[in-house]
Amino acid sequence: MALLKIHFPAASLGKQAAMYAILPPGKGPFPALYLLHGLSDDYTIWQRRTSIERYVEGKGLIVVMPDGARSFYCNDPRPAGAAYEDHIIKDVIGFIDETFHTIPRRDARAIAGLSMGGYGTLMLAMKHPDMFSAACAHSSAINFSHSSDPGMERINIIADTLPRDGRYDLYLLAQKVAKARNRPALRMDCGRSDGLLKENRQFHARLKKIGFKHEYREYPGNHNWAYWDEHIQESLEFILARVKK
Repeated sequence: MALLKIHFPAASLGKQAAMYAILPPGKGPFPALYLLHGLSDDYTIWQRRTSIERYVEGKGLIVVMPDGARSFYCNDPRPAGAAYEDHIIKDVIGFIDETFHTIPRRDARAIAGLSMGGYGTLMLAMKHPDMFSAACAHSSAINFSHSSDPGMERINIIADTLPRDGRYDLYLLAQKVAKARNRPALRMDCGRSDGLLKENRQFHARLKKIGFKHEYREYPGNHNWAYWDEHIQESLEFILARVKK
């Protein structure tokens, strides 16, 4: 396998951007997983804090770890705001498909992430079901853009910059795509000692109520890397069983 640090022009951001990519040996073509980081981290963190490179060895899967800053992977509408939704969907995926021997179709493309990246995973997968066939979200910040949580002022400030039309509300997005034929296969999990457990349970219950088929699991653990390093392995199994090779 090869680990690449990539610097590339990101038209949606109007600047250069960076990401890591793990490439399997061989000529391909290969399916691709886009792996998103959390609020306080960057594109290096999955490689630094987990054994993701070892876990995908021999799996024939490209793993792309882009940078999302503190954007929740949304397009900030303010004059100086950055368009990170467009960055992932257009810049990152476009560059990977143009540069490497991928299978450039939704049935060979998946997305996963933790915390802020868990929210980003669910939002991007449900908002762009034509782009991803599978999505796995760990310890997700479900209520971002859905409700303002007391004590979460730094998160609420980010959410308050977004349009109030529901375009980034996971509950409304799920309602729209629940019965769609191209609905992505969805897996969610959360630690039983995680502060985000309640909102993950509530969203799971909502998905069940509206008939959105998905897999939901709870495990011992907290909002930390010991938990994510362990349970990204279940997500990889889920994804590899559903993407075209």
